[in-house]
This record gives sequence, C-alpha cells and structure tokens, in this order.
Amino acid sequence: MTTFTIYPAIDIRGGKAVRLVQGDYAQETVYNDSPVQAARDWEAQGASWIHLVDLDGAKAGHPVNAELIGEIARSVSVPVQLGGGLRTEEDVERLLSLGVSRVILGTAAIEDRAFVERVLARHGGRVAIGIDAKDGYVATRGWLETSEVKAEELARELAAKGAETFIFTDISRDGMMQGPNVEAIRSLAAYSGADVIASGGVSRIEDLRTLVEHAGEGIRGAIVGKALYTGAISLAEAVRELEPQGRRQGN
Repeated sequence: MTTFTIYPAIDIRGGKAVRLVQGDYAQETVYNDSPVQAARDWEAQGASWIHLVDLDGAKAGHPVNAELIGEIARSVSVPVQLGGGLRTEEDVERLLSLGVSRVILGTAAIEDRAFVERVLARHGGRVAIGIDAKDGYVATRGWLETSEVKAEELARELAAKGAETFIFTDISRDGMMQGPNVEAIRSLAAYSGADVIASGGVSRIEDLRTLVEHAGEGIRGAIVGKALYTGAISLAEAVRELEPQGRRQGN
C-alpha cells in the first residue's frame, strides 16, 4: 500500500501553540498554552509524525524557540519535522542535534540556493523543502514577501539537486477551511518527481480522502492544523482510516 501520513501541526509563537489565517500574524488564535502537551495529545491520538513551525523564527530569520522544540522532540516517541527561520548550516545542525528528525527549508531555497544544496548534500532525506505559493509564485519570509520564482520551477530545480520531499502550501487556502488546491499539489508532484506533502486548506476528512486517492502520484501526506483544533477532523479516526498500519506503528 502506498504510504500516506497525516501530520498534525503545531505552530509556535510566544511559547504557545497558535494558528494564523493566511500567515497573518495579526489573525492569531491560541489553541494550547503548552506546545509540549499538544504534541503528546496528538501522539496519543495516533500521530506517526508531528509537524512543528517556529513562527517567531520564520519572522526573525533564525530559530527563536529552539529549546522548546527540543523539549517537544524529547517528549514524544514519534518523529518531528520543523520549519521556520532555518537559514544557516549551524541552525540546521543545532535543531537536528536537539532531536528534530527532519528540517524544512523555505525562504532559503530562494535566497541562498548554495546553502540549501549543501544541506541537501549533507543530510539528504532529513531535509524537506517548503514551498509556499501565492498565485503560483513562491512566498518567503513567513509569507510576508512574494518572489518572482514559480513554485513548479523551484521544485524541479531542487529535486535535481537531491530534494526528496516538498511541503506545498497554497497560501490562499491556509486557515480558510476551504479544502486544499489538489490540482496544484498534483502538478508540483508531477513536475518534480518527488514526494509532496500537502499543507493548507484541509477542512474535513473528505479532503484527506481526496488527497489519498493521489498518493500514487506522489502526494504522500497532509499537514492538518485548524481542522484538528476545532474538531472538524478527528485525528484518531483519520489515522485509522487513511494511514497504513505500519506507518501508524512508526515502521
């Protein structure tokens, strides 16, 4: 069976688990005062991975919540992946040493390609490339800026340099509970030939079922945030239905 993984998201700002609307720092909802407890809760409900975002780090351009992230990684038995402000090799090495299983490079993929290629060469499968798109173009710096680089072109170029996993977000769908942009996700997977994890817009279990239908085309997972926190999707039920048994056991 083709693997598909559901990644519950924990976005960290000011030491708390929050959610933003379309990356807008002025539209914040606090869902849990303790990101550590949030991670433990998702693991207890069957999560086989945890997705972390250092929102403060994304805005600052360097990790801000590193110690808290390390505490989260140590508090659960499942692997965690982290994005937000990782723009130097020292930052990457530090977070990996703190227990993060996979780092996500975003802004740096546009602004410092040589750095990204060095990290890919050194760490390979422990690196994912986050591509956040607005109208098809890559957004950077916590979605505060939009580049002139097309998402599909960036994915193809970095796949040629060894990138195995991309995390794709259509900013227009993020936090809006309107469903993911399936066609754009499929296109990115086809263009790059790599695995793509969908992010943004998943609002009901039917959205996950639709993505799973395309797992064989390279859509290998989905990051889910607001829909889990509001109860629109039950993580336990989604994992039971949509994740292969071996993945649920962390194999």
